[in-house]
Amino acid sequence: MEIMEHIKQSIESNPVILFMKGTPEFPQCGFSSRTSQALAACGVEFAYINVLAEPEVRENLHRFADWPTFPQLYVNGELIGGCDIVMEMYESGDLKTLVEQAS
Repeated sequence: MEIMEHIKQSIESNPVILFMKGTPEFPQCGFSSRTSQALAACGVEFAYINVLAEPEVRENLHRFADWPTFPQLYVNGELIGGCDIVMEMYESGDLKTLVEQAS
């Protein structure tokens, strides 16, 4: 499968998916850690892709969404943003509402 199709398929087949460095259990950067913790605190299951384990995804995801950094959170196929946006939404309660409606 071509890498852009793999990225698209991953986003479309998971209502909530986080492209991150590492895993939720063992994040490899502070931004990925905070973002995955915020999602976990919302109490919904989410898929993730470890971009360090999938270098082709890491190298091409920015082309898919025109977003240069990680992590990247997608909900219902739409890019929500990175750590700063996710944390703002978490603190306001908007993140919990959004992911609950998606899952």
